[in-house]
Amino acid sequence: MTPASNRGPDRATDIGLVVLTVVWGVNFSVVKGALDFIPAMGFNALRFPLASLTVYAILRARGPLPSLEWKDLGRVLLLGIAGNGVYQLLFIHGLDRTTAGNTALLLATVPVWTALLAALLREGTLDRYVVGGIVATLSGMVLVVVGGGAELRLGGSTLVGDAMAAGAAFLWAAYTVGSRGLILRYGSVPVTAWTLWAGSIVLVLLGLPDLVRMDWGAVPALAGWGAVVYAGVLALGLSYVLWYRGVHRLGSARTAAYSNLVPVVALLVAWAFLGEVPTALQWIGAAVILLGIVLARVGSRVPPRIAPGLTPSVPPTRAEAP
Repeated sequence: MTPASNRGPDRATDIGLVVLTVVWGVNFSVVKGALDFIPAMGFNALRFPLASLTVYAILRARGPLPSLEWKDLGRVLLLGIAGNGVYQLLFIHGLDRTTAGNTALLLATVPVWTALLAALLREGTLDRYVVGGIVATLSGMVLVVVGGGAELRLGGSTLVGDAMAAGAAFLWAAYTVGSRGLILRYGSVPVTAWTLWAGSIVLVLLGLPDLVRMDWGAVPALAGWGAVVYAGVLALGLSYVLWYRGVHRLGSARTAAYSNLVPVVALLVAWAFLGEVPTALQWIGAAVILLGIVLARVGSRVPPRIAPGLTPSVPPTRAEAP
């Protein structure tokens, strides 16, 4: 493939990841409002089946369903339960036991864990551009959170929640890196579908008690059911497909760098709709985050190495065709 032909797919992937960050940034406000009417575990039990159906529809629209080899079944189940089920539990309960500032900072370590795990598994290299981009995005995150006056403390009453949030960050990184071999074999959409379905089973079972107890008639149409559709179809179903397309095309570390754009989008959404005016320190932090993503994304043109045995059985152009 010529360099010219590479630029088109890369641009499309980058645009998709930017769309993803916008969806996820808005999702914080959407979910926060919905949780006034729907319990947290019940909310997950409603949105994850919608996400599963969305990914299934995308998969069917692309052609015949691929077959998962038996040797990969255990890995798919493990990734799905860990990356969707356990991650969601750690995130929700961790946030409940610590401050929002602590949670934001700890989850901002995802690109660091992703880059380190990718390097250890020989997916890519920790070149100076990726390292510089990671440091910049994390520094920008600190400025955004501290600039907003969030309470930051570690230990004491927040220790359990801090540990859960840190575990969630590491788990998402491991989920991202651990799935790359499957993505190279089967394509991003099938792997997204399989792991999402596995995690959905766990979350639906855990959320059933909340669904039985909740007052369904008290849930408003837009703030409640509209939020379920947004969080399920867009923030999970479509966004997961865009995320794994990025993992396939750009590698785990460079895709993960985009995740730190999410708090910047959330900051702008809060400013536009909630009247929360960003401070000068937060604007500086947002600019630093953008610089870090540029460094991590385009600083190095060397493609990530693929570990032995992970050669895709389907050509990337066919597996990733729109």
